[in-house]
Amino acid sequence: MEPIKILIADDHPYVREGLLSMLKRERDFVVVGEAGNGVEAVSKAKELSPDVVLMDLRMPEMDGVEAMNQIREAKPDTKFVILTTYSDDDYIFRGIAAGARAYLLKDAPREDLFKAIRAVHLGESLIQPVVASKVLDRLTELSRRAPSSDELSEREMEVLQLMAKGAANKEIGAMLHISQSTVKTHISNIFQKLGVNDRTGAVTEALKRGIISL
Repeated sequence: MEPIKILIADDHPYVREGLLSMLKRERDFVVVGEAGNGVEAVSKAKELSPDVVLMDLRMPEMDGVEAMNQIREAKPDTKFVILTTYSDDDYIFRGIAAGARAYLLKDAPREDLFKAIRAVHLGESLIQPVVASKVLDRLTELSRRAPSSDELSEREMEVLQLMAKGAANKEIGAMLHISQSTVKTHISNIFQKLGVNDRTGAVTEALKRGIISL
């Protein structure tokens, strides 16, 4: 079997060095590149076509979640392992929603990291127990809340507010630091939740409901 091609994306050089030192000892792994920020991660992924990206979430210029979204657009077969110090519920859910098949904290045993890389490469998932417990807690909380299906998310509200100000998709993407494709997805969700077919209808309906104000 060919070795699993890995891209390391982390803004701390010593973390990248440590990961590289560990990974190169495994015969079925080969590190094809490193990235120190989200923008560089997207560029390197497009250039090197890694099988698996080890992605930190908090990085300069572009965070890990948006980097994963852009990499998936360009390289749909890329798999992601989130390796981060953040166990906050919001980070966990955003990372999983962006396509991560494994989520590990940086203090996880190296064997768990190796197992995660091999698992996601095979199309499987692996979430560290401490993280999995948070996922279950959040799902339980959400089921109790039973939120309305037409409730706009915080990001959708931001997009809607900018739409109301007349901003184009490109401008919205630049202001929110997200891709135009992601903007289009948010707008499509807004249309569906508000029961409208265009931007004018969305803004009008949002004003009627008191969701936004001009």
